Amino acid sequence: MIQLYCGDGKGKTSAAMGQCLRAVGHGLRVGIVQFLKDGSSGELAALRALDCVTVFPALPEVKFTFAMTPEEKRQARDFNDRLLVSAAGQSAELDVLLLDEVCAAVSTGLLDEEALLRFLREKPAGLEVLLTGRDPSAGLTELADYISEIRMVRHPFEKGVSAREGIEW
Repeated sequence: MIQLYCGDGKGKTSAAMGQCLRAVGHGLRVGIVQFLKDGSSGELAALRALDCVTVFPALPEVKFTFAMTPEEKRQARDFNDRLLVSAAGQSAELDVLLLDEVCAAVSTGLLDEEALLRFLREKPAGLEVLLTGRDPSAGLTELADYISEIRMVRHPFEKGVSAREGIEW
């Protein structure tokens, strides 16, 4: 099955990470890929310590796309495309695979959408895939078995509160 956590609210990654933790608690093997993130979040630090979790390497330096040069965008796309190929290649050994911020990677042109859709259509039968991010493409929503939209009603960012370690990351 394919689960999609999307929307403009806080908690898409948190919900998907919670699903990963639940899977680990039942002895399932989990893979985690984070696109457009540097891999330094608190939940990854905890999950990385577990033998049944594979955390695929993230980009060492992450910038917003508007701050990237064309060459940096090309390098990020190449990295992300290779990351997807690596995760797909190991997916037969996993029960759950999280592709975090995959929607944004696709919408910003930093991941080949056709390669992603092909993987999702051809994935191992027993593999549960979790997708997160804002503004999923029509192709992703069409393939998803579950779609949970997380909507922002109020957020401290609106009052100038910065992201807090241990809470937002």
